[in-house]
Formats: sequence, C-alpha cells, structure tokens
Amino acid sequence: MSISPLFVHSWGSGPEVVLVHGVVLGGRECWRAQRPLTERWTLVAPDRPGHGKSGPARQDFETESVLVADQLLDRPVHLVGHSYGAIVAMHAAARRPENVRSLVVVEPPATAVAKGDPEIDELGARLRALTLSDEPAETVLPRLFKLIGVSQELPSPLPPTLVKGARQLMGGRPADEAEPPLERLRESSFPILVVTGAHSRPFEVIGDVIADRTGAERVTCPGAGHQVPETGAPFNTLLADFFQKAS
Repeated sequence: MSISPLFVHSWGSGPEVVLVHGVVLGGRECWRAQRPLTERWTLVAPDRPGHGKSGPARQDFETESVLVADQLLDRPVHLVGHSYGAIVAMHAAARRPENVRSLVVVEPPATAVAKGDPEIDELGARLRALTLSDEPAETVLPRLFKLIGVSQELPSPLPPTLVKGARQLMGGRPADEAEPPLERLRESSFPILVVTGAHSRPFEVIGDVIADRTGAERVTCPGAGHQVPETGAPFNTLLADFFQKAS
C-alpha cells in the first residue's frame, strides 16, 4: 500500500533544519517553541502520517523513515527527532547519511537498545500495551502522558487534535520493536547529539546507550520532562550551538 507524501510546514530562512515530531501533536504544534530559530535557519516540520495535514497511515517508524529520507533528505539538512520521531529520524539518517549535516535525538522510547534492564523492559511493555489498547483515546492519553513524563494538564473534553493524535498511536507499531541502526550511525561522518530531559531513569539510560554506541555528544535539558522542546530557549541554545559546530 502506498502512503501519501508528508505535508510539510516551513518557517524562516537559512540552512534547513528538519524537525520530526513524536506522538499526539503534529509538526506545527510540537515545534512551536523553536520559532526563534527562524532568524538563522529554515525550520522544516513534516506532519507524520496520520497527524496534522498528512494522509492517514498506520504508525510505523521504518515506513516513516523512508518518507522522511526520500522527501526531506534529498539535500543537506540538520535533522532533529523527538520521542517516536527520534526513532524515525535515526532510521532516516542511516538511509541518507550523505545529506545529514547533523543529527539530534531527543528522548527516544527505543527500549530495545537497553533490553534486560527491568525498568526499561517495563517501560517498553507498558508503552506496547497502550499502543495496542482498544480503550477510548480519552482514557489512553492521560496514562501515556503519565508514563512518559508529560506534565501538561489535559483539557476536558479533549480537543480533536489530541484525540486524533492518540488514535494514531493506538494500533501503530510499538516503539519497543525499534532497533535503531546505531552502528551505521557511528560509521557516518555527521555529528550526533543525544538530549534527554533529566526526569526519568529509563529515558536517561536509553540516551546513554545510544550516545555510547554512536559516539554522540550527550546532554540533558531539564525543565519540561519528556517535552524537551517546550523548554524553549535552553533547548534552542543547545540546537543553535550544535548546528554552528556542525557547520
């Protein structure tokens, strides 16, 4: 089955930065705190399939990585991925390494990289259960937010955007099936930065393992839990400094 091209939002001018969002929120909403970067860079934010204005499709990190690689890595760009989108970004970068100027991986729920750690195995299993749940989105979303460390208070009733995002997660390919191509990333010439929010031991361990196996730079950006981009200026400064060094 063919999947429609990604709908892409774009703001600013200068070198391109491709921003791949995670679950629930689309490209426009997820990266709202990064708009100050448009003074120096062009922000390119696709809506992953089933989100925003992109066509419907089952969530699948491998399939989506092909879309990102083919549509957005056909020229040199900086690549940033958050949460499930960080898994997509790692796979996409390995597909088109010649066009990746730098890769930033933020809070990926890639539990398979640290399999055998009881806390991380539990996180993977609980995320899988939510992904495969047939409960209403209104029930699943608060449990997801609590599990991954999103402190945002949910409105009642849930806005249609959040309901749509939660339904896209449900029935999709679980994150614990992801085995990011860490060795291929290590062999690539572009620099890598792994960022976590300093709120959860499992996410910190996952970040440490990915950084160790890829040779990436490793930092934390606390203040917003799993939603690291929402810290605004602190995260934007990390990105700006990393892009500048990569250039």
